[in-house]
Amino acid sequence: QLTLVESGGGSVQPGGSLRLSCIASPFTLDHYTIGWFRQAPGKEREGVSCLSDNGVDTNYAESVKGRFTISRDNADKNTAYLQMNNLKPEDTAIYYCAADLLWSCDATVAVPDLGHAGAWGQGTQVTVSS
Repeated sequence: QLTLVESGGGSVQPGGSLRLSCIASPFTLDHYTIGWFRQAPGKEREGVSCLSDNGVDTNYAESVKGRFTISRDNADKNTAYLQMNNLKPEDTAIYYCAADLLWSCDATVAVPDLGHAGAWGQGTQVTVSS
């Protein structure tokens, strides 16, 4: 069973940057579609970004386009990243990564209903405040 562990969250001032990591085990991520999602207090989980299993095609929520970048380590293939620049207070949330084999990364970055091969991470807190 795939397991995902996020790290890299923290507290930053507006305009700052963070890089989140999502480490997979015991499988590598090279055949998985990968996504990052977030949930703010009192709100539903929403899609932030996703990366198709080809490792090339990406989609982003409108609110983060131009500021966030999703990527996958193509060397060891077991780590995905979310580089977050120019952070805003409204980016404050718990960030989760997810991966699955039978999941299409599309422009809506919809929260997926993962199959038996998929997994969610436990989440990492990101707080943007002055």
